[in-house]
Formats: sequence, C-alpha cells, structure tokens
Amino acid sequence: MSTNTATNTTAATTGALTPARPRALSASRTTATAARVLRQLRHDPRTIALLILIPCVMLVLLRYVFDASPRTFDSIGASLLGIFPLITMFLVTSIATLRERTSGTLERLLAMPLGKGDLIAGYALAFGILAIIQSALATGLAVWFLGLDVTGSPWLLLLVALLDALLGTALGLFVSAFAASEFQAVQFMPAVIFPQLLLCGLFTPRSDMHPVLEAISDVLPMSYAVDGMNEVLKHTDMTATFVRDALIVAGCALLVLCLGAATLRRRTA
Repeated sequence: MSTNTATNTTAATTGALTPARPRALSASRTTATAARVLRQLRHDPRTIALLILIPCVMLVLLRYVFDASPRTFDSIGASLLGIFPLITMFLVTSIATLRERTSGTLERLLAMPLGKGDLIAGYALAFGILAIIQSALATGLAVWFLGLDVTGSPWLLLLVALLDALLGTALGLFVSAFAASEFQAVQFMPAVIFPQLLLCGLFTPRSDMHPVLEAISDVLPMSYAVDGMNEVLKHTDMTATFVRDALIVAGCALLVLCLGAATLRRRTA
C-alpha cells in the first residue's frame, strides 16, 4: 500500500517537474522567439552587414562590371536580385541556428514549454523581417539607382526577392540539423545552392540544357524564382506564369520549414 502511494507520489512529482510539450504553434511563443533572435542579431554588426549590405554591394559591382553593356545588366540583374538574398539568408540562418544548438541554448529552450514548430517559426519570423529590409533595399537600389530596366512593376520584383530570401532562410534552418560545426554548415552551400545556381537558367535557358539536367531543374525552387523575375522583366502585367512561379517558391519555403521543424535536434551529436 505504502509502495503504491510512494510510486504515485513520485510520478506526480516527476510530472509536475517535466513541462508538458506544447501541441500547437503559439503566437506568443513564436513572437518571443523572434524577438530574442533579433536582440541577439542587434549585437552582431557583422551578421547585419552580411544580410543587409552584401547583396547591395554585389549588385553595384555587377552593374559596373557591365558598365559598357547596360542591357546585359538588365538581363541578369533581375535574376541575381533574387539569388543574392537567397544565398546570404541561407548562410546566416544555417550558422546562427547551429550556433544555438552547439552552445546549448537550443536544449535549454526546448526544455521549456517551447515546441520545435514555435522555434522554427520564430526564427523564420525574425529572419523574415530582415529579409524584407534586405529585399527592399536591394530592389530599390537596383531599380532606382542602378537603372535596372524592368517592364513590369518593381513591387513584383520585391515580392520574388522576398520569397527567395524566405526560401534561403528555410533551407538554412533545414540543413543546420545535419551539420556538426559552422564549417560543415558552410560546406552544405556547394551541395544545396550551387547546383540550383547552375541549373536555374541564369547562364543559359533551361530548354537548351541536356534533357536530364532540364528535368532536374524543373524540381529546383531557384529555377522558378529566376523564371518569376524574368516574367516581371518582360511583361507589364502580372501573368499566370508569374503567379505559378511565386506560389511554387512560397510552397517550397513552407515545405522546407516543416521539414526543418521535423528534423530539429536539441544538440549536435
């Protein structure tokens, strides 16, 4: 009788000490996580410079590389306007998330009533805010200061650039689960980003590629980001193809975020 009582008491005590795992996303937990990430980034000027300034610097450099051929800048500048944010957000997000895990911060956070979905959504929200700033600055610089000539609305360029940045954030969160160090996180870039960069249609139309490579490019999200930018470059109005491309990029970002939440680990083995 006393043994059963002691066992029940121990179980009750253990249950009281162990926080119940949250079952659904919470707006308060997500925004609190995002606020914490933004506070940390505020004290890291190098990361902020990488996120905000590097895409702008690269666009300026590209513009004057093709100073004698402005039409060349017009033809590839819009595509790179979406690619640069994707790359920088991928790098910063993967390293920042890995740093949380290796430092033990992630384990402490997940010991509280904070689910993996809340953590991933909080990171996505924080870096999404930075992505808006980054995309707005890069798009404004390219269109109004560097003379990027687009037929469609610059706001559509901004939309695709923002979706690309969010996709880079999602990919960074996802691959950080498979890296054991910051160096390994950077090593994922050739495996995840470079193939998409080569096959997205930036260097040659995808229809001119080998059929196998063209088929592979059809399932890579960066291909649709470049296609969406080219639609804005050539058409005055929003086309059905542009809507399709934007939805595919947004859908891929959401899918990768879900995969990131599913594969998130507390610490690196």
